[in-house]
Parts: sequence; structure tokens; C-alpha cells
Amino acid sequence: MRQIIVIAHNMRSTHNVGSLLRTAEGLGIKNVYLTGYTPYPFKDGDGRLPHLSKKLHTQIQKTALGAEVTQVWIYAENLSDILTKLKKDGFTIAALEKTTDAMPLSSYKSPDRIALLLGNEVTGIPKEVLKKILIHLYIPMSGKKESFNVVQAAAMALYQLRFL
Repeated sequence: MRQIIVIAHNMRSTHNVGSLLRTAEGLGIKNVYLTGYTPYPFKDGDGRLPHLSKKLHTQIQKTALGAEVTQVWIYAENLSDILTKLKKDGFTIAALEKTTDAMPLSSYKSPDRIALLLGNEVTGIPKEVLKKILIHLYIPMSGKKESFNVVQAAAMALYQLRFL
């Protein structure tokens, strides 16, 4: 069975974070790393101001519906440290981002250990990060819009990587 990890870097929306945790839990994803300024649920030893962590936790809970407790998630501010650790642990890193080097998700053959990197809802994954990642994947679209919601795209990609 494939081991899949998700990395959500610099997401803004608590609702997207909650939905991502719920999606990951439903698809049997090993871990979700929340990096950069991505909001995260309350955790023991939380260094944030209590009113802030409670507010963010409540907002995440609305869409996570309990997955903030059942899905393994880890907050790490520094994305580079996580990427280095995962590579050392034998994970292939793939960025879900439409770039000039990106290949359609449907033509990608996933290895047994893969980490899928997701970016900000508006600006995507920073260019300096993309330069360090060899695999860029995208989901072709038929309509006039240029992109899917980040969690909708993650759900499609994770299903493809997990089962196909």
C-alpha cells in the first residue's frame, strides 16, 4: 500500500485546512504537514495566544468535522526542513502546481512513498520552492477557469495517487 503524505504550505483559509484534514482522513493519508503560515488546530503546548488558537481551531472544526482529531497532522513553520526530512525518509516530493514543466496527473505513475505539496490558494507554491522539486503535476481543466479550489484539487490528486 502506498504511503502518502500531504504538505499544505501557506494556505490561508481555515475552512480549506479543515476540509483538507477531512479529505486526507477519508483517503487514508499517513500525515498532513501544515507549514508556513497555514492555520492549524489547537495542540498541546500551543504557543499561540489562547484566544487565537481557539478561534482558528473552531473555524477548522467546522469543515474538518472531527478529522482534526483523527487525522495525524504536524505543524512545522519551516517547509525546507520538512522537505529535507521526507526526502531522507525515502519520499518522492511532487508539487501540485501548473507550471511549464508540469505533467498531467493522470499520466504520472506514483511511487510507493510520495509527498504531495500544495500551495497558497491565490499565489500557489513559491517559485523558489518549485525550483527544488523535480515533479510538478497538474489537473487538466475543461472550463474557462484556470484552477480548482486547492482542496478540490488535492482530493482529486490524492484519490489518483492512492487508488489508481
